Amino acid sequence: MLNSQVDHPADGIQVNQVHRKFGSKHVLQDITLEVKPREIFGLLGPSGSGKTTLVKLIAGIDKPTNGTVFVAGVQMPRLDMLGKIGYMAQSDALYTELSAKENLDFFASLYSLSRKEKKKRIEEVMKLVNLTDDMNKLVSAYSGGMKRRLSLAISMLHRPSVLILDEPTVGIDPVLRMSIWAELQTLSEQGTTLIVTTHVMDEAEKCHRLCMIRDGRLIAVGTPAELKESTHSASIEEAFLVYGGVRP
Repeated sequence: MLNSQVDHPADGIQVNQVHRKFGSKHVLQDITLEVKPREIFGLLGPSGSGKTTLVKLIAGIDKPTNGTVFVAGVQMPRLDMLGKIGYMAQSDALYTELSAKENLDFFASLYSLSRKEKKKRIEEVMKLVNLTDDMNKLVSAYSGGMKRRLSLAISMLHRPSVLILDEPTVGIDPVLRMSIWAELQTLSEQGTTLIVTTHVMDEAEKCHRLCMIRDGRLIAVGTPAELKESTHSASIEEAFLVYGGVRP
């Protein structure tokens, strides 16, 4: 269950002996893991553990100090991979002086969607995040939760083969959160590879496999059932504490 060396990049995602330093600070240390195609792979860890830095490396927004990251056999970062990856950051990157629809139109143009496909996809993703009735509202008038939902819609707009979501459901009500997770399951079944960072334990249970990170180091990888069984834990939260060296 603990991470093992990945030598031959193929489909899916491979992270090989990755380190990331900012000045003298080690944010990630010797991370090696593999995400399988069509998998919902969860990154679980407290704030400051290195989750966001890791997903930025996978998305190609940042590059490792040492080590390699491959997505679908291509070493990252690579500009021509942007159209194949959907990325939802922890901070919403939205144009608040524009309406939600204008934001969607702008991002759709970056992905070269046809007019017909753009219209269809905007309707689909806004329905998913329950923002159809607020399509023409200025983003500056959106609540924090609505902005998160719009960011999620934008990340899925171009049907990416890899979807990376950094704390996607923060500020979203439980009923809509269930709906979003149902859609993530459907995307996985249809062939999308997903990486999701979360603090929410019931969301962690929905992942096919979990990577537990603490202080920039990978401490365990496995299915939720495997992680609980190997630590004789009743919950993922308890298993994380055991792997982190803190007996509950």
